Amino acid sequence: MNQNIIEMRSVTKRFGAVTANKGINLSIPANTIHAIVGENGAGKSTIMKILYGFYTADEGEIWIDGARREIKTPHDAIALGLGMVHQHFMLVPPMTVMENIVLGAEPGNAARIDFKQAEERINKLSKDFGFNIDPHKRIEELSVGQQQRVEVLKALYRGARILILDEPTAVLTPQEVEEFFRILRSMREQGKTIIIITHKLSEVLALSDNVTVMRDGQVVGERSTAETNAAELARLMVGRDVLLRVEKNEAKPRGIALAVKNLGYGSKLSDVSFDVRAGEIVGIAGVEGNGQTELIEILAGLRRATGGSATLEGRDISKLSARIVKELGVAHIPEDRHARGLLLEFDLADNTILGTQYRRPPVTTLGLIDEKAVAGKAARLIRDFDVRPPNSALPARALSGGNQQKLIIGREFDLKPKLLLVSQPTRGVDIGAIEFIHRKLVELRDAGAAILLVSAELEEVLSLADRVLVMYQGRIVGEVDPRRVDQEEIGLMMTGGKKR
Repeated sequence: MNQNIIEMRSVTKRFGAVTANKGINLSIPANTIHAIVGENGAGKSTIMKILYGFYTADEGEIWIDGARREIKTPHDAIALGLGMVHQHFMLVPPMTVMENIVLGAEPGNAARIDFKQAEERINKLSKDFGFNIDPHKRIEELSVGQQQRVEVLKALYRGARILILDEPTAVLTPQEVEEFFRILRSMREQGKTIIIITHKLSEVLALSDNVTVMRDGQVVGERSTAETNAAELARLMVGRDVLLRVEKNEAKPRGIALAVKNLGYGSKLSDVSFDVRAGEIVGIAGVEGNGQTELIEILAGLRRATGGSATLEGRDISKLSARIVKELGVAHIPEDRHARGLLLEFDLADNTILGTQYRRPPVTTLGLIDEKAVAGKAARLIRDFDVRPPNSALPARALSGGNQQKLIIGREFDLKPKLLLVSQPTRGVDIGAIEFIHRKLVELRDAGAAILLVSAELEEVLSLADRVLVMYQGRIVGEVDPRRVDQEEIGLMMTGGKKR
């Protein structure tokens, strides 16, 4: 057995009346890859932020290398050999790899930065761990996977021997995931200890040596990865059995609901053409930033196309306003629920009538909003879509990300749309809510709606969609059958390596 490099003993953290961590005991052996899993709000990110010095625990102790340590700031953590890579990278795009890595830890003196020394050290780290990164390239010229390696190099440059990774594969292609796993295994072999926070159980089982499961701010299970499975981990996370696959019958598509022809939007979209039929889910796979956002927002009326057309049952909607598009039967679940989906300071009841619903009976009578009707509608959606806590007077800000998402989905489904545009439906959502959202999407398909799905989760696209289109650099580069395509093949298409 490896000696524990980290022990957190009886750690408790409160935010006002909310206890985020309650008596956490966590042991991490040296030279291992240790996964921490749990639903949204389980407390896993909080406990790691305490370890890294973002937060200070109200109670409990942190032991590193067999000695009790005081970690009050990230500087304290870095001095002890800890590094943390966040889900959203903290890089300066116009600066070079080397400039980003040394930022805040510049070699040399106040008069002159010794870039030669920095370059030699970065090249050695890159060679030792197989990063293959040019230190002179600008961050904006790198792929997402390469940017992630720069973040890891930043931590290693500062002497990290314990690396904390928050959702490390959230935006990577299958090939980038496998390459990143190779790097992590190499780091473990060279004596590093790696902690990953993730919700992808398949990756936990493929990569980690041990896994800690958290629920409601407490540790509810610790397992050797070799001695557990996805079903057991999901059951520990949620407290009940969870369906880990999308159950759906064969689609029974009817006529074409949406026809997109040669659609363009500046340099972001070029000559995009496809159809979506009533009663089917068409998924779009692609690395984020390849035109998916612009496509969905044009179809939702939030942007105006610069060329081509998009017709809903024969009517061109590519240059119409969002209000008119919605009135024609298009519902939209946006990728950014805070910027596009909710008014966070408004209560849940008011959020259920955003868009065009506040203009329709029974919510509005003779031009006046009927508060009783609004309350009834909110109560129904909160009940049917399992929004917790079930209190329509709460501000939307008070809900977890998963419950905010269920509220938006309930509101948009209530339109009984002809076409549903759904982007990143389960981003930041826990495993129990993912199961619920997937089931609701299939139910809407079976009720006859046409659904266009965009997700950065390739596994989600392949399991939900009846047909999959692949986007690369603003173009559709192929269509595949999700039941038969190989993930490596679709990963190549997503990075421009193959067309079909």
